[in-house]
Amino acid sequence: MFNKVTILFIFYLLIVNGLLKGQGSTEIALVRKGAVLEKLADGFSFTEGPATDPEGNVFFTDQPNDRIMKWSYDGELTTFLQPAGRSNGLFFDGKGFLFACADEKNELWRIGPDKKIKVIAGKYQGRPFNGPNDLWISPAGGIYFTDPFYKRNWWDHSVMPQDKQCVYYLSDDNESVTRVIDDLVQPNGIIGTGDGKILYVADIRDRKTWSYTINPDGSLGNKSLFCDMGSDGMTIDRKGNVYLTGNGVTIFDKNGNRIGNIPVAEKWTANVCFGNKNRKSLFITASNSVYRIKMKVKGAY
Repeated sequence: MFNKVTILFIFYLLIVNGLLKGQGSTEIALVRKGAVLEKLADGFSFTEGPATDPEGNVFFTDQPNDRIMKWSYDGELTTFLQPAGRSNGLFFDGKGFLFACADEKNELWRIGPDKKIKVIAGKYQGRPFNGPNDLWISPAGGIYFTDPFYKRNWWDHSVMPQDKQCVYYLSDDNESVTRVIDDLVQPNGIIGTGDGKILYVADIRDRKTWSYTINPDGSLGNKSLFCDMGSDGMTIDRKGNVYLTGNGVTIFDKNGNRIGNIPVAEKWTANVCFGNKNRKSLFITASNSVYRIKMKVKGAY
């Protein structure tokens, strides 16, 4: 016969195991069976901004070391660009151009396959941006980017150039910049749905993520609370699940319900994207390292 303490302990273990299985069962539906988190490379100062090119190669930034790295789909790590304007967030368009939030001079860059750089935006109403952080390119070609203020040791200024920390929209011809969100505390992560209809923006300071409908002219409407969690970088899969970062990778379904977490043994998980040729591997930039886990679902990008 078991004594009371033993029975209570067994009951506790069953509850804990059940909770873990309940949480994990959703993740198993997304993560490939038997897949484990792989550390691909380490030794970086701070990794950020993963983005996948049309071939499935993953590019990411090592911002303190001022370089953009490339992890090829066949497993080769190389330096793509150095110096790199202290680039942070990255995103590829359908033509293979790499767009970067280059916050050394608070600019947006377009980088060609030949590594030629074009500054496509640097000011709003005559004043420099605070520090473009992350971006997303809509199917129509317009660019949405967040502009929080994080004081950098490579700047010669310490005062925020803009009056607020906002989200901006750069028209598809790269000619006009519009402020589209001005009521968040500190916008950071940003991603849109594959059909270009919904935009998600994480307010990292306020610990919330918001959704917006995207209007034909690029303006936003119908602001709605998506979840009570902020994020650094973020991504989305083809089923509409949204992946937030910070403490590992936390996954929410398209209705904002939390469905699981992929733990990462690093102090901070900065950003995430889908990569490889089939877009079924989740790449995670986390402090000093880059990780990968194989998924059942495909990324939207």
